[in-house]
Formats: sequence, structure tokens, C-alpha cells
Amino acid sequence: MDCYDTIAAIATPIGIGGVAVIRVSGPNSIKIVDKCFHPSSKKLDFFSSPTHRIYHGHIREEKKFIDEVLVSIFRNPHSYTGEDCVEINCHGGLVVVQQVLTIVLSAGARLAEPGEFTKRAFLNGKIDLTQAEAVVDLIEAKTERAVRAASDQLSGGLSRAIGKIRDELLQTLAHVEAYIDFPDEDISPDINDRLRDRLILAREHIVSMLETFREGYILRNGVRIAIAGRPNAGKSSLLNLLLKNDRAIVSDVPGTTRDTIEAEADIRGIPVIFIDTAGLRESEDIIEAEGVRRSLEWIEKADLTLWLADGSIPFSNEDREFLRRNGRENKVLFVLNKKDLGISVNLREIKDVEDVVSISCQTGEGVEMLKNLICARIGAACSSYEQGIGMINTRHRNCLLKAKEAIDESLHFLSSGSSFIEFLASELHIAVNSTSELLGKTTTEDLLDSIFNQFCIGK
Repeated sequence: MDCYDTIAAIATPIGIGGVAVIRVSGPNSIKIVDKCFHPSSKKLDFFSSPTHRIYHGHIREEKKFIDEVLVSIFRNPHSYTGEDCVEINCHGGLVVVQQVLTIVLSAGARLAEPGEFTKRAFLNGKIDLTQAEAVVDLIEAKTERAVRAASDQLSGGLSRAIGKIRDELLQTLAHVEAYIDFPDEDISPDINDRLRDRLILAREHIVSMLETFREGYILRNGVRIAIAGRPNAGKSSLLNLLLKNDRAIVSDVPGTTRDTIEAEADIRGIPVIFIDTAGLRESEDIIEAEGVRRSLEWIEKADLTLWLADGSIPFSNEDREFLRRNGRENKVLFVLNKKDLGISVNLREIKDVEDVVSISCQTGEGVEMLKNLICARIGAACSSYEQGIGMINTRHRNCLLKAKEAIDESLHFLSSGSSFIEFLASELHIAVNSTSELLGKTTTEDLLDSIFNQFCIGK
């Protein structure tokens, strides 16, 4: 990838819309667009235009009219990428957008690779690596809660928090290396205590950030929840109620659902994929039996299973067997449906079950309580991250764990006396390098490729 040439790509989703944006960035971006853009005002010198100006005009291929457009100019370093950047707002038809892009590429630009605009923003110091990762999180966010978390990280909250930890570690390392360079100047007890306090504080901050990983993973990837139970327990009705949409067919005929039905929902800001499964019972019908087999598979691999039982009648043998096998499992939540008809279940049979909720799919009663229990069970009942910091991902977690382990070793060597001072310095170097890697201050080309390849072309 050549970071010194000029790139171009469609920055808006492919499809038919009112407006589409083609982004051009690089040292020759203004010159390239000037070849094909004809301003409405003949007095305008587009090539010499100051930054942050929008101009009306037309895109032409030689003398052929292509489209009426608005063109925005952003001169370096005051642009997203930190380079000269031009954005062409054209009509959002499938053909016209491709025509405009083709003309820009013919004028001297190269088609951008996935994430290349954001990669250039990182390389030019406009954002650090955690902020770059937040861009793709923001684009892919499925709930408002996920958007807020990504926005917090994009604003630099996580960067600042990690930066403070790194500064503390650097100061500690500076003291230790000063002692190594001047061994005759012994580290006094009060300085030794201050170094220890600084390391303990850095460790506490790292542990606090590590605690956000679970919720961050959930918000980025969602959770899979299977709705299982006997036929006619109300599984499809519950799915429709949670989705607020008639996604599944509801019928009094047992065995209506013969295959799994998957649908996404926003539950308290958490992206959830619900799987409505076939009713579990013995069946000689080949198709229904296959549906039962798939239901059992989903119960095994789902993050959480809602076992739905008809609470208006005594437990069936299938309900009792499931209770016996899974009653104490944390990944199972028992739901008694048809509360509006009265609960006839023998509650002593479920006295050992941790959470049981009674609902009515007919009236909606108890569904909000069910949502609260779902959030609590998957470990995201409330936000565990500090507003303005965001939540760590797998790469962040690995770097922080490495830093934490190095700090633990540093504390051990610090308490072991001056004869271990070189080992202490070595561990502090590891901790500093780990936090530097997290921010992108020390990176490899392979790491950058793995991150920015997740982006769409045009971002």
C-alpha cells in the first residue's frame, strides 16, 4: 500500500438513494477533481480554493455531462485523513455513482483499499489506534448503547486513560533506570514506597478496564438466546412479543414451528439474536424430528436458553426432565407462560431453580421483568464502563493482561531489594511497551492490516 498516492472510493452504502459521496484523499486530490469538475461560477478558481468550502457544479467526462454535484474541499491537515481531501456529493443512483468514481480514477486516483482512509488518519496522527478501532465499532453498532460506547472510545476517552497509565509506568521506569545508571545513589525507602504506590495504582486502573471486556464483547457481537420448550407453550408468541413484530407463525396446532427461526432484537441496549425452536417432543414425523434435533443443538450452543412452559397446567414429563438436567445451570432461565389463565404449576418442583419468571404472552405482563433477568443473566444488567472511556476489545485485553503481568512481576522485584533492579527494569519495559502497542505507538504492518481490513472500502 502506497500512502503517498491519491486514493478514491464511494463512501456511502451501495444502493439507490438521494445522495452518494465519493471521497478522494492524497496530495493530488484537488488537482485530480479539478480535471473533471466544472464549477457553476466561471470566475471560481477551484484549484486555489481555501479549505472547508463547498462548490456547486457539474462532473463532465470531456464535454459529456455526467451529473450535477456539490464538491467539498478540505486542505491538509484539516481533514479526516490529515491530507488534502475532496468529497463529491452526487446523486445516489447505481450507475451515476460508478460513472463519477470511474472518471475520478481515470483522472489519476487509485481505488482505495478497505479502511485506507482511516489508516491514513492514523498514520498522519489524526487519531490513535484505539480511536481507529472505534470507527468500525460505531459503523457496525446495532443498538444505541453500542453507539454510545463506540462514541466514547472515538472521542479519545480510552486513549487518555491508557495514556495516563503509560505515563505512570514511564515515570517509574525513569526512576529505576536512574538508579541503575547511578548505583551509588541508593533508592530511599520513601521513594521505594512511592514507586510501589504508583505501580499499584496503575494495576488497579488496568483491572478496572479489564472488567469492561465482557460487556464490550456483548455489545459488539451480541448474544444468542434460544427459546425452547414443549409444543404450544407459546414460544413463537414470546418471540413476536420480544421483537414487537409478527415474525413467527402462531397457531394452536402443535408442531407449527418445525425449523429454527432467528431474529435480532434490542433488549435494554444489548443486541440479541433470538432463536425460536421447534417444540420438544417425541415425533414420528421426519421433518418435525429434524426440527427437534436442531432445537437440542441450539440449547447446547446458545449463550442463554429460555425454557418456556405452559404455567396454566401441571408440568409435563418433558418439563420435569429438562428441570432435572438443567435446573441449576446458569445459562437457563425458566419462564412460565399463560399467567393470565392462572398458574397451576406445582412451585415446589422449581424451588431449587435460581430464577423463574411468570409472564403472559397474551397481555404482555411480566415481559419487562423477563428482559431484566435476561440482562442480569448475561452479565450486562447495567453499564460497567466509565462514561467517556469506552470498553476494551480482544486486542486491548491481551495488551492489558500482558501489562498487568509485568506490573505484578515488577512489584515482586521491587520488594526483593536492589539486587533485582535490572529484572525490575525489564518488566517495566514490557509494561510500557504493552500500553504503547495498545495505543498504536509501536505497531507492525501485519497488526495494522488485520485491523483496517475489517473496514469497508470508503472509510
